[in-house]
Amino acid sequence: MGEPVTVTEKPSNRPGFVRFETNRSFTGMGHERYLADQDIVGHRPPDELARAFFATGQVDEVHVFGQAITVKLFTDATTDGLKDLVEDLYVHYRPGVEVPTAESLASES
Repeated sequence: MGEPVTVTEKPSNRPGFVRFETNRSFTGMGHERYLADQDIVGHRPPDELARAFFATGQVDEVHVFGQAITVKLFTDATTDGLKDLVEDLYVHYRPGVEVPTAESLASES
């Protein structure tokens, strides 16, 4: 279940920054900004994305606005694997993960 997000990685004119443009809006019309040293308390898609970026140890700041994600990298960090995090955000069932049936969901109620 879930659908991969289409992502285009684009370099920025500003050294240490990279931009990801997607086919999916993550924030609607709002801006979201995250810093590596701050707690992220929400569980919306931009919150989960920022958490995943910071977990790589490569990212210092994340800004999400609609379909655009701008990332500030730590000095000497690369973008390796960052595009994959965005593409896989909505993919819920991976190989080896059992897909729930209607019966198993009904028994949980």
